[in-house]
Amino acid sequence: MAIDESTHCITLPTKFCKITATTDEMIHKVFPNIAQNCKSHQWLSERAILAAKNNYVNTINFSIQNEIPGKATTYKSIDTVMNQDEVVNYPTEFLNSLDLPGIPQHMLTMKIGVPIILLRSINPP
Repeated sequence: MAIDESTHCITLPTKFCKITATTDEMIHKVFPNIAQNCKSHQWLSERAILAAKNNYVNTINFSIQNEIPGKATTYKSIDTVMNQDEVVNYPTEFLNSLDLPGIPQHMLTMKIGVPIILLRSINPP
C-alpha cells in the first residue's frame, strides 16, 4: 500500500483482493475448513468479511454459522415503551422490526465457537 503525495490517495496492490463468483465461494476462501479451524483463536483473528449492509452481514453470518458444528441459541431483545401512554404509537412488533445502524437486531443467533466482533460497549461505565 502506498500514498500518492500529490493526490493523497492510497494505492492498493494489484493483488489486494480476489474476485469470487458467489458469496459461498467468498466464505470458503476467507474461512477455509472453518468446521476444523474454528477452535483456533489465532486463525479466526486473521480473518474477517466486511459488508456494506446489515442484510448482507446477516446472510453471511447465517452461512458461516451453518458450517460450524454445535447447537445454535437465539437471544431476543426486550423492547418496551417507558411511557405506557405511548404503547399505542410504538407497538412491540414495530420496535422488534427496526434494523437500525448501531443497534443490534431483535433476534441474535449464536453458537459456541462462532467468531463475533464487539464494535463498542453497549453498557459503558
